[in-house]
Parts: sequence; C-alpha cells; structure tokens
Amino acid sequence: MSSQQAVIEDISNTWGNQIEVLEDEFFAGVKVPLQILPELFRKIRDEHGFNYLANLTAVDHQDRFELVYHIYSIPDNRKLMVKADVDHDAPSAPSAVSIWPTADWQEREVFDLMGIRFEGHPNLKRILLPDEFEGHPLRKDFQMKG
Repeated sequence: MSSQQAVIEDISNTWGNQIEVLEDEFFAGVKVPLQILPELFRKIRDEHGFNYLANLTAVDHQDRFELVYHIYSIPDNRKLMVKADVDHDAPSAPSAVSIWPTADWQEREVFDLMGIRFEGHPNLKRILLPDEFEGHPLRKDFQMKG
C-alpha cells in the first residue's frame, strides 16, 4: 500500500461512510461533509505531514457549490484533493487559515468571485474587485450589466 493510500485509508477509518474516495489520473482524494473539514485538515497536517495548501477553488453546480482543496506534503512529495459541498442559498464554510496560512488570500478570492463566506477568516473582504462591486462574477446566476 502506498503512503497515499494509507492516508486515504486512515481518513476512511476515521469518518467511515461520511466520506467518498475520489481518484483520477492526477489526484487521489476524498469528498467530505463540510462540517468535518477543520478536523480533517488538522489530522492530515498533524498526523500525515500535509503542510501546504497549494490551491483552493470553488465550482458552481447551480444547486450547490463545491470547494476543491489541493493539499501537499512537500517533504514526502505527496498530494491530496479534498472536496466538500456548500449550500447554494447560504454559502458558508469553515476557514482553513489557522491550519494553513496560504488559505488566507485563496479564501478571499473564492469569497470575492463566488460569494462563499469563510467563517473564522481573520480578514474576509474582497481581494480582486472593488469594495463597491455588486455580486460575485463567477457564479452562474451572476447577471452581466451592459
């Protein structure tokens, strides 16, 4: 069993049928309920050495948002993808800034462009668009004005 498989097995053993194992040609990963993200993130950082959040993005599926995290263990040359669905009508997720400082600007970007609030973020405000900009332009329901 690879060290990557061992991490996913440990996650599966901890959260059982709450998680879905994901694999594609680039990333192995898990899809988890939103509420376990902080505990999962601490576990993979502290117990498995995933010390770097490389990328955070969001996808608008119209009925829900999906957060996608790409997390690396630089010393061990491993990567893990974590996905979680977010309610479209009340888009909010726990912040990962206290776990990985690199989440700071990435969460601000997702907030700015998609409108997902990150609870516990120390400075959640727009990062790319002017403060007075209305709406979130990467949402599928965003109306272009012309």
